[in-house]
Amino acid sequence: MTPSLVLSAIVAVIVGFGGSVAVVLAAAEGVGATPLQTGSWVAALCISMAVTTGILSVSQRLPIVTAWSTPGAALIATSSGVSIEQAVGAFLLCALLILATAFIKPLSALVAKIPGSVAAAVLAGVVFPFVVSVFDSLVSAPLLTGSMALCFIIIRLFSAAWAVIGALAVGIALSVFTGQVAPLAPLRVSEFVWVAPAFEPAVLIGLGLPLYLVTMASQNLPGFAVLHADGYQVPSRPILGVTGLASFATAFAGAHTTSLAAISASICTGPDAHPDPEKRWLGGPVYALCYALLALGAASIVGLFASFPPELLLVTAGLALAGPLTNALRGSLANEGDHFPAVITFVLTASGVAFFGIGSAFWGLCAGLLLTSLAYLRTRTAKA
Repeated sequence: MTPSLVLSAIVAVIVGFGGSVAVVLAAAEGVGATPLQTGSWVAALCISMAVTTGILSVSQRLPIVTAWSTPGAALIATSSGVSIEQAVGAFLLCALLILATAFIKPLSALVAKIPGSVAAAVLAGVVFPFVVSVFDSLVSAPLLTGSMALCFIIIRLFSAAWAVIGALAVGIALSVFTGQVAPLAPLRVSEFVWVAPAFEPAVLIGLGLPLYLVTMASQNLPGFAVLHADGYQVPSRPILGVTGLASFATAFAGAHTTSLAAISASICTGPDAHPDPEKRWLGGPVYALCYALLALGAASIVGLFASFPPELLLVTAGLALAGPLTNALRGSLANEGDHFPAVITFVLTASGVAFFGIGSAFWGLCAGLLLTSLAYLRTRTAKA
């Protein structure tokens, strides 16, 4: 254990938690979770990060760190007319699909066949409304929003990882200075709340299935790629099995999906963490300990955010998702032959329309797959 390992793990937690917790809070608000349920949601996620990272990093002797699905949280936040109980039912379906992917090869092969451009377009459509909300907030809170956005742009020129943290710090300081902070609730230890699932077919299809696909495409696959890029041979089955089981267990506390970390993982897997690749896994237990400590204060963190102006949460979430939107748009248009299906997928998903009670993410995915299949058939027919 070296100081660099400890520091890299702490920085990864700060970046991962501080940069995206606003999106999770927006998701909880979107499904009508109470403050107590929201605190349980965040605390359960933190416990899941601690347990899964501890198990995987120690058992595999690899720098495997986990995170919650930030794009998945964005998807949940954009769902309309979904209760917390119905959302938990969708979370359970997503967890079971991740477990099935770990142990059923035909399913993993089927997921791998989904065009990357279509998956990226779905993700872009999911996060687009959040980024747009930053500009909407310029009307209601121009000083707060403008200051946060300017800080984000300046810091991002030097460090994308710290840009959201800096913008959040500026927003908090400005809210305090201008007297926009409501009285803070007393500090308290987090508690878990049992949320009985409700299995509504439309929600399972419209939220549970897209949540699984978005998590696999935008969290797990990039997470594997980060580890491979640093020279690690990663066993996918144990990772998907452990995160799937954790997602299933924490769903009853209101929490959504646990997955591999992507951006924050790169902080723990590179030579800056430790010059010896075989020693970098020691950062995993430190990472796990930090999240265990955060779990204790999750309820107070939720109360803290509730005391600030609502624009603070909206702007932080929008800025946090600006990077994923950029990457998703780039990925959706990477293949020239897939431009039209990708654009239709993006527009339909971003529109927020729902048919038969099923959300737009599902219909965007269906449209993209249909158009891609028709283009493929046309190409084959022309060659024949």
